[in-house]
Amino acid sequence: MARRPRIHFPGALYHVITRGNRRQEIFLDDTDLERFLTYLAESKMRHSFYLYAYALMRNPLHLLLEVGEVSLSRIMQSLLSRYGRYFNTRHEEVGHLLQGRYEAIVCDKDAYLLELVRYIHLNPVRAKIVEVPEDYVWTGHLSYLGKAGGELIDEEFVFGQLSESRSVARQRYRQFV
Repeated sequence: MARRPRIHFPGALYHVITRGNRRQEIFLDDTDLERFLTYLAESKMRHSFYLYAYALMRNPLHLLLEVGEVSLSRIMQSLLSRYGRYFNTRHEEVGHLLQGRYEAIVCDKDAYLLELVRYIHLNPVRAKIVEVPEDYVWTGHLSYLGKAGGELIDEEFVFGQLSESRSVARQRYRQFV
């Protein structure tokens, strides 16, 4: 039986989760994590989507993104297949890195965005990798705290939900998480 097509409309917010095949780790070291973030940033530039949160753990990974004209399927196919080829080449592996199709949950941006950002950024704490989210560098959390550079995370909409003042919003975000 054929898979049902994914729901797509510009402005759709998705919580994306993908896991390693046979529960294998999908990031073996910091080089893998850095490469995935590079591919994610390049994909973001190429496909014009908003990224509100991410958590890259050895297995699984979580993304919270809002699509524009380009469908989530096209974004994820490009990103995950590129990373899979890199991983297999670098680690001299063959076959599927990821377990089946990624999970994508369509979410209400107004009602759940802040909760999802918090949920995703607290994943390393729940997994007992770290005690506080600031100690894990492979999430978008540090960007919201102003401790990480780059333009990967789109903070403006999230901050706008908390305050008109960026510094007040940053403080409220810290308290919220």
